[in-house]
Amino acid sequence: MLRLINTGLGRTGTTSLKVALERLGYGPCYHMFDIVNDSDRLQQWEEVVCDGQRPDWKMLFDGFTSVVDGPSAVYHKDITQTFPEAKVILTIRDSEEWYRSTYDTLYQFAVRNRENPPEPGSMPARMYRFVNTMVWDGLFGGRFADKGYAIDVFRRHNEEVANSVAPGNLLTYDVRQGWQPLCAFLGVPVPAEDFPHANDGESMRRVIRDVGGGAAGAATN
Repeated sequence: MLRLINTGLGRTGTTSLKVALERLGYGPCYHMFDIVNDSDRLQQWEEVVCDGQRPDWKMLFDGFTSVVDGPSAVYHKDITQTFPEAKVILTIRDSEEWYRSTYDTLYQFAVRNRENPPEPGSMPARMYRFVNTMVWDGLFGGRFADKGYAIDVFRRHNEEVANSVAPGNLLTYDVRQGWQPLCAFLGVPVPAEDFPHANDGESMRRVIRDVGGGAAGAATN
């Protein structure tokens, strides 16, 4: 049963948050990487996102205590309604930095797969279809390359989350703030070790190369 839902878009520190939450006892934490590395899980999301099937949110997140990144941000209203007792964290970042980071990493996966389509039915092809339908053509309406428009979508997303979650149940959080606000929100002790910093731009580019094969690799060489 989910106890915590992250509603921030990708490239707002969601991977660092995943590591931190698991350190604080909120694991296992569901992340987009759990979809990338699992054909069966990817199929579940293809049915929801690409084929329009009505999701069973409790089944999709069965066995997980928290969820960050990817689908939890795009489908935040449905997921928070399904798990009304869960705490909600909106990860934020300077909008210009967010756009530059997303454009240089995640968006290049889409660009290169459009220009050099992977083998039909392969994991890269399936991931591209899923992410493109949900994010690039879905959330951003096919206009992510328009910086002003994309940043406006980013800001409106954050405003929508802030307006739809009860203030006492929402933490608006920049991971650069470290442990203190996160632990205070969750009511847990602050760990002695440094706050994790995972999945920087170069790490993300390596992931894209692994997932996208030659098509994605061409974007990051």
